[in-house]
Amino acid sequence: MLELKNITKVVGADTHIHPTNLVLERGSLNVLLGPTLSGKTSLMRLMAGLDKPTTGSVHFDGKDVTGVRVQDRSVAMVYQQFINYPAMTVYENIASPMRIAGKDKATIDREVRKAADLMRLTPFLDRTPLNLSGGQQQRTALARAIVKNASLVLLDEPLANLDYKLREELREELPKLFAASGSIFVYATTEPGEALLLGGHTATLNQGRISQFGTTIDVYRRPSDLVTAKTFADPPLNTIELVKAGAAFQRDGATVLPVPAHLASIADGPCTVAFQPHHLSLKRSHETAATLPAKIIISEIAGSESFIHVDCSGSRWVMLEHGIHDIEADTAVELFIDTRHLMAFGTDGRAIAGTAGQTA
Repeated sequence: MLELKNITKVVGADTHIHPTNLVLERGSLNVLLGPTLSGKTSLMRLMAGLDKPTTGSVHFDGKDVTGVRVQDRSVAMVYQQFINYPAMTVYENIASPMRIAGKDKATIDREVRKAADLMRLTPFLDRTPLNLSGGQQQRTALARAIVKNASLVLLDEPLANLDYKLREELREELPKLFAASGSIFVYATTEPGEALLLGGHTATLNQGRISQFGTTIDVYRRPSDLVTAKTFADPPLNTIELVKAGAAFQRDGATVLPVPAHLASIADGPCTVAFQPHHLSLKRSHETAATLPAKIIISEIAGSESFIHVDCSGSRWVMLEHGIHDIEADTAVELFIDTRHLMAFGTDGRAIAGTAGQTA
């Protein structure tokens, strides 16, 4: 078990990590989700022992390891900016942690070839890293982390440089691989979709603070605050400032949206109503969908999906629609909002009880 006890990291006048408490269990998959500069890498470096916390302590299996050097811990770490030994072949790069650990030749050969097969590196074992593509070099670094069989495995956006097909395969295989080993697996990403694919547990980070930690699907469906909901949305979360008045969400005294059943019990007053882009559509998806007039700002076609930006009475939203939708700017349209998935947050940014709805 890895436990962070009230740790902080301050560099000069900048606080990189605010007071943080976190417990990660052995055999668990844990995702650190947040935008660039949210503190993911800083937190990983504290976990690994590459940096020492300004205050607080790091414990592993009940032992305080705050001052223990990274080389004296059972840690493997892979960055997006892969690091390999340039003079060694791919085989020797992968084998290096096992040679340091004094493993026998047969074990080394078996584990190297097993990891190379998983990473699609078997044809390149005799090459040096400089004769590989960027993706192949990244896979070499990943394979080296796999064979190390470390108690703590930290992967900092490790799949970003890989092609789509291999990235999807490894997202499925890596969690099973490390869970079977009993390692604590920590994976940093900026992509909400990647966190959902990996599953396990997720900690959402923003400006050096963990806003929520729990099972990935629970954090996504039941965000504790608006910061968490925004962190777990790609494209960006749609929001609108409204006032709940009985059975209606109003603005300037006029009804904008009906209050769905799961929000009926919240107190009247001002709040932020939010919903995911795929819960906004140009077509009615459910009988409870509410309609609003809007104008198209721009349509962005991304393969088999379209991101359609709209202006709804001064609120700029984005919807995610399947298929190709090339709609001219300023076209008047009717929007459908699936109110079953509305979330509500108070003026303090905290989720209002019952806000989760049926978010999916």
